[in-house]
Amino acid sequence: MMPEEYSPKGHIHSTESFGTVDGPGVRFVVFFQGCPMRCLYCHNPDTWTPDGGTEMTVDEILKEYRRNEVFYRSGGITATGGEPLMQIQFLTALFTEAKKDGIHTCLDTSGIMYRPEKQEEYDRLFQALDLVLLDFKHSTEEEHKKLTARSQSHILEFARALEKAGIPMIVRHVVVPGITDTPEHLLRLGRLIGGFRNLKGLEVLPYHTMGEVKYKKLGMEYPLAGLENLPPEKAKEARNIILEGIRQIRTKIK
Repeated sequence: MMPEEYSPKGHIHSTESFGTVDGPGVRFVVFFQGCPMRCLYCHNPDTWTPDGGTEMTVDEILKEYRRNEVFYRSGGITATGGEPLMQIQFLTALFTEAKKDGIHTCLDTSGIMYRPEKQEEYDRLFQALDLVLLDFKHSTEEEHKKLTARSQSHILEFARALEKAGIPMIVRHVVVPGITDTPEHLLRLGRLIGGFRNLKGLEVLPYHTMGEVKYKKLGMEYPLAGLENLPPEKAKEARNIILEGIRQIRTKIK
């Protein structure tokens, strides 16, 4: 039986049976509906509205998982979106049930919904959480607001809460030409994340335009129209600069 405070149904945008880029191994990926951020490069604007998608129960999602569970032995379940923390009660219910079956749980999030005054609620989630993919959008508060229309403060608070709880964290960062590709920003980002003791990995993703077609279908103007894809080699260069920032801050800590 699930605790009464857990929502019995969640709003789910879609699921993916064989995800290979959302955590370790082959994974069953659940795309949650709803997101408060408005990232200029978002490629899933169809997930923004919280009341969209399809209502699903925990049992219905796990039933889908079990259809191909033989392929998930080195993987597990990843919750992404949208922003899964907008539905934290349902997310906690899903991961709690998954852990009962020994399923590895991974959360792909911006951390934007975190509030310290709701720590008890997050503690329940943390008990069922194996790994977090935390998306850092920018290295400064001012530029973060320009890029996402939201403050960075809650993301940093969430990262500190994960560190305190001892939950492993892999940082993700999208390199956007002219916005998040300067050496100064990348080095600063490395220094920002390098002090977290639970930082276990870094994924640097090149900006792409694959989401532009979704904006057209929704009758929306794409904010970065005309901006070209970032070459993969530029993402590799950016990753090396971030790693240098991490090295610098960890050398100071030692």
